[in-house]
Amino acid sequence: MAVFITGASSGIGQALAWHYARAGHTLGLVARRGERLAQLVEALPGQHYSYVLDVLDRGALHQAAREFEAAVGAVDVVIASAGVSAGTLTETVADFEVFERIFAVNVMATMATFEPFIAGMSERRSGTLVGISSVAGVRGLPGAGAYSASKAAVTTYCESLRLELKPHGVSVVTIAPGYVRSEMTAKNPYRMPFLLSADVFAARAARVIGDKRRYAVIPWQMAIVSRLMRILPNALYDRLAVNAPRKPRNES
Repeated sequence: MAVFITGASSGIGQALAWHYARAGHTLGLVARRGERLAQLVEALPGQHYSYVLDVLDRGALHQAAREFEAAVGAVDVVIASAGVSAGTLTETVADFEVFERIFAVNVMATMATFEPFIAGMSERRSGTLVGISSVAGVRGLPGAGAYSASKAAVTTYCESLRLELKPHGVSVVTIAPGYVRSEMTAKNPYRMPFLLSADVFAARAARVIGDKRRYAVIPWQMAIVSRLMRILPNALYDRLAVNAPRKPRNES
């Protein structure tokens, strides 16, 4: 099986790379930090392909996709796991650019990652596209307007894409992580319930992807929390969440 993963030099992307490499699959790995990506590829079992680029460079991303397809023949799974997070406040003028970057990386780069693979998958009537959303996208969180909104957009976009591609035999899976131990969450100055190691998350995510589940929250405890969050009346949710701990105002 051939698997293409963005955001592969750290966090969820790196953990997924280790999981699929250990399972004997061939990987196409994308990250902007070349030295870290090279170290990862050297350490992984098997032969893999690396592409040093910024996912905001749509042309470079498409070129990497074409090169990987040419090398392996057909790509089975594409995981758009590149993402950034930061605390934001709309009244802070400088945060406009932070909003733009978070949406560009989390939403537009997800679309750009999927684009070049859809034609081949549709022609073969097989393949799986995986979007990484977040429990933070279930309801808006104070101080995280950009991150929450971007992850809500990923969820909705992937749902639309799933319906579009279903007649063509292509699966779209949306995974919403809770708290996963990574460089991103290491900056959170608050308690993170049900925190998972990246390796445990990757193993569970791979099962979800293999089963082609439409939408999954990992871990299951956060799935229960997210369901409760969805059904809370606005007035009650506001009362409970208004003083929730906030993301640090430094991008990761």
